[in-house]
Amino acid sequence: MLALFCVDPHPVVAAGLAALTSSHPGFELVGAARDSEAAIPALEACRADVVLMDPTLLGAEGFALCRRVKAATPGARVVVYTDTASAAGITLQARVAGADGLLDKATEAPQLLSALRAIGDGAIALPPLRPAELEAAAQRVEPDDLALLAMLADRTPPAEAADTLHMDRRGVLRRIDRMLPRLAGLRPHPA
Repeated sequence: MLALFCVDPHPVVAAGLAALTSSHPGFELVGAARDSEAAIPALEACRADVVLMDPTLLGAEGFALCRRVKAATPGARVVVYTDTASAAGITLQARVAGADGLLDKATEAPQLLSALRAIGDGAIALPPLRPAELEAAAQRVEPDDLALLAMLADRTPPAEAADTLHMDRRGVLRRIDRMLPRLAGLRPHPA
C-alpha cells in the first residue's frame, strides 16, 4: 500500500486524491494539510510514503516546506504537484528543495498513479535541467552560493553538500531557504 499525503490550500485537491486512491487498490490518502504550519505535525502523526505538495500556492515558504518535509519524514518522497509545472524556475526550485518528482495537476489518473508508484519505489521524476536555467539562476544567487546551487541542482543532499563544501550544515539550510525565492519566475536567456 502506497500511503499518500497532500499539502494544498485547496481542499478539492485532497478530495480528488482521496476519490482517486479509494478506487485504485494499492494507494491510500492517509492525510492532508492546507498550509505549511499544519503539514509537519500532520505528517509526523501519520506514515506517508509520498507527499504531494503545491509549493507555488503556499507562499514564500512553499519550497522551503519541501526541504523541511524531507528532513522531518525520513524516507518519505516529495512530489511537487502543481498546475505550474512548466513555469520558469519550477524545475530548478524543485531540485534545490530536494523534491523527488514534479507532476502537473492536469496529469491523467493512470499516468499520475503510475508516476506516484514509481516515485514511491525510489524513482526520480524531475524534468532535465537546461544549462540556460542554471546560468540564469547563477545571476540571481549570491556568488558564494554558486557551488552549492550546482550541487543541489544535481540533487546532492544538503548534508553532503555541506560536508563537501566544508560548510556548517545549518548554514547550508539557511542558504537554501534564502536561495529558493530568488529562483521563482526564472527566465533563461535566449540561446
